[in-house]
Amino acid sequence: MTQTTVPMPPYEEIRRINVTLRRPGVAPGYLFMSPQSILEPAVPHGPQIADDQGRVVWFLPVPEGQYATNVRVQEYQGNPVLTWWQGEATRTGAGTGTCYIADTAYRVIAAFRMGGDMPVDLHELLLTDRGTALVVGYHPKPCDLTPVGGREDGVILDSVVEEIDVATGEVLLHWSGAEHIPLNESDVPVQLAGDGPWDHLHVNGIGVDDDENLVVTARGSQAFYKLDRHTGEVLWKLGSGASTFVLGVGARLNWPHDAQPVGGGVHRVFDNGANIGMEGYESRVVWLHADTESGVATHVKQITHPEHLSSSVEGNAEELPNGNTLVGWGRAGRISEFSPDGELLFDATTPEGPGWTTYRVFRQEWHGRPATPPEAVVEGDLVRAVWNGATGVVRWRLLAGSAEESLREAEMVDWDGFDTATKLTEALRGGLVKVEALDADGRTIGASPAVPVGR
Repeated sequence: MTQTTVPMPPYEEIRRINVTLRRPGVAPGYLFMSPQSILEPAVPHGPQIADDQGRVVWFLPVPEGQYATNVRVQEYQGNPVLTWWQGEATRTGAGTGTCYIADTAYRVIAAFRMGGDMPVDLHELLLTDRGTALVVGYHPKPCDLTPVGGREDGVILDSVVEEIDVATGEVLLHWSGAEHIPLNESDVPVQLAGDGPWDHLHVNGIGVDDDENLVVTARGSQAFYKLDRHTGEVLWKLGSGASTFVLGVGARLNWPHDAQPVGGGVHRVFDNGANIGMEGYESRVVWLHADTESGVATHVKQITHPEHLSSSVEGNAEELPNGNTLVGWGRAGRISEFSPDGELLFDATTPEGPGWTTYRVFRQEWHGRPATPPEAVVEGDLVRAVWNGATGVVRWRLLAGSAEESLREAEMVDWDGFDTATKLTEALRGGLVKVEALDADGRTIGASPAVPVGR
């Protein structure tokens, strides 16, 4: 499962977020995301790491017709790694692709699919402390749909959850939504599928609860489920219909994403508030307490955007180490960070253009150091200092001279993205130039080979 290599586009052509608000109190770390549009597949897109000014730290272009999701830092075999999904996607939100794990030098150390070499869907890639990965697949299966008003020879798009041993590929859990969730619990009318497969559940998130069992979110039934991790048995359902719990005020969900356990029976959910892909009520991040003893689900707290955003699809939320909450507003095209008391500290828009969004976004600390050294690229009257993925670079030192042994400092410029340009003066032409990356203490952490400069 090798990746197709795509040439790096000019830095200026990489679409990036537009930061509109940045206040004190924002958590440390970079933003991990994948801005892209299925309506503009030829525009450069792929996994991206950016800083709080939207400057790109790392970018991996993917081929036209492919997309990436779930770009984030996780841990594998005791080491920090970068993970993402990459593959093809439909306009209805189904993906067929591969999961990738890369080390801090951005070398892919593992790539895997589901059992039987079935493709992985774009919605989830969660590594666990057991050396396993929790993933979702959408698998077409023949199904008699007459009980829900469909065709006898219908096809269902089965939401499959698997836990896979990354090192061996062994499937430790295979859970079929079609086998465990009755068709009539879906809130998606079967008629919307037309002649295609009916996506009755559309699982879009997996979490591990504090009892090690799984929590699975399903947009199609407007709910999330607690699953026995060993047997796949549905232990309970919290959602808009056929709920195990009586829903207290504020506990009802509308086409949600990314329910994540936070401990003590509380779950954080991105509740779209939308109506099958259309804008509707304002979206929110809501914390719900599922009390299995009383059988009641209660509203704990929630966050909404001051502009009352409504996200028709996609979205996620992440609790940060300092207590802040980062929110990716999905199709609404915004990224926000809130303080513990709900103050908006950071806000950004996804790139302008039709359909531009990022399925999820995370804020995490990361120390990346590419396996290759920086490059000094002479381009017209510019010298570009290029080091894709290097973190901790604060300034670039430009060295110039008539010979390598006589190179001297000619200029110092602040880092401005993984491709930082500086003006090439006439006095520097006709010799050699090189660039050195400096950290916050002024130490050299990388140097390019010397390259000639023509007149």
